[in-house]
Amino acid sequence: MKKILFLIIIFNICYFNSCDILRTSSFEVISWTPGEGYHAEPENITVSINFSHEPHASSVERSFSLTGNGNRIKGNFHWEKNKLTFFPLTPLEKNADYSLNLSADARNTEGLSMDDAFNRDFTTRAGFDHPVIISCYPSMNAEVNEPRIPILLEFSLPVPLNTLYENISFTPSMQGYWLLGNDSKLAIFTPLEPWIQNNRYEIIISSLLTDTNGMNIRNDFKSVFTTGTDNEPPYLVYANRVTKNNDYIQLTPDKGFSSAAELPVENINWEKEDKILLVFSKPVDNLSVKNYISAENCPNLVLESFPGYETEVLFKFENIPVYESRFTLRIKPGISDKARNATKEEYIFKIFFNGKYSKPPELAGIRIPMAPQNENDCEPVFIGADSLFQIIPISDANYPSSKIIGTWIEVYFAAAEGASIDIFSLMEHFRIDSSNNVITFSPGQIKTNNYTISEPHPGTDKLQRIEIAGNLMNTTNYGIINFQISSGLKDNLGNRNEKTFNIPFIK
Repeated sequence: MKKILFLIIIFNICYFNSCDILRTSSFEVISWTPGEGYHAEPENITVSINFSHEPHASSVERSFSLTGNGNRIKGNFHWEKNKLTFFPLTPLEKNADYSLNLSADARNTEGLSMDDAFNRDFTTRAGFDHPVIISCYPSMNAEVNEPRIPILLEFSLPVPLNTLYENISFTPSMQGYWLLGNDSKLAIFTPLEPWIQNNRYEIIISSLLTDTNGMNIRNDFKSVFTTGTDNEPPYLVYANRVTKNNDYIQLTPDKGFSSAAELPVENINWEKEDKILLVFSKPVDNLSVKNYISAENCPNLVLESFPGYETEVLFKFENIPVYESRFTLRIKPGISDKARNATKEEYIFKIFFNGKYSKPPELAGIRIPMAPQNENDCEPVFIGADSLFQIIPISDANYPSSKIIGTWIEVYFAAAEGASIDIFSLMEHFRIDSSNNVITFSPGQIKTNNYTISEPHPGTDKLQRIEIAGNLMNTTNYGIINFQISSGLKDNLGNRNEKTFNIPFIK
């Protein structure tokens, strides 16, 4: 009886605890997908396991895991007889390593467990080679003289742009931007500022830098280069005045004077189109020149040269200086070259804006006939611009009151050499006012030759004469007559006078 009871207990233990004593074959995985190795299209991958016996679903699902790059992937299970298919909640990705794992705790419906865990790997990476740095420029321990030299790194495999920013650094720090070339195998770093001269730089590349397949470079990389040893500061060789005809006139610097008898050296005959050309001993930063040059008591200077490093730097004035004004051109120390060497001296140039072609037109005087209808002697009266309240005899005999009399006014101008008064500008700015309604004058025809009086007023041969014919109506009133040319009078050379000219006289 005891022997029978013992056999019954043994049977129950083996049956209910899936003891392998009674099994005829192993419970195992007989096939799976997608299979080991590389798979180019992760979106088309099917993850499935086919078992030798009918599985116990819940135990298999508890024992199952799929990881991508070490991260567990969540999904849903689908059963079809002995086949389990796993559907990830998100599609599988490119450039990832996947591991499918099933622990030995998985059982069939009869409680039979697996002999061994099932672990298989597959990948969506195109290759398994790690990238290698083929070359680095500047090379190890190289010395460079170019202040903005780019850094070139050549890789054996394509690399993404973000890994360069994340895993490459400089000591001392340098800000800049990366570009890719040669099918993303060439990385180019351009610094935002010049490299500091006479300095040692380290290029440090972390082993975490990866190629486009996510493979890293295995080992950290470091290269060292030094910047040049140019210690010679630049200096100003000379400064030129450049005319509109591209003539170069060297300016004389002002070095101060030691006594009242010694006057500053002036650079005269400056014209409105003239520019300033500074010539240095070596290429200097044009923007640095702009920051250290100033023109006192005149319009601002405008840099005409393009930004960069040049031996010659050209400037012009933002506006035309006031005629016969004097100003000082000052070049302060601090202008830098490519090696960040800076000028040591200050340069000063005194300039006199009095060019003969830049003189704006200026009213010199007027001449009016007192007897316009007398062909033999029209009795002309000249009134200079410096005359104040000169009395002129506009009489009823020659200009009867309230009658319109044809007459003319000659206007004399001092102007730039070779310039002529702009007639339209003259008509725009010319007017005659009078107090107490003394006279009225209505201009008509303008003459620049074939004048009514053949000879100009004595002493005005070098002045321009313009005749304004019109009608004058006299009254019995007496008072001040004001001949005026308002500001803005121009000549044909583009010179413009901003002054208002008045010649007051008394009838």
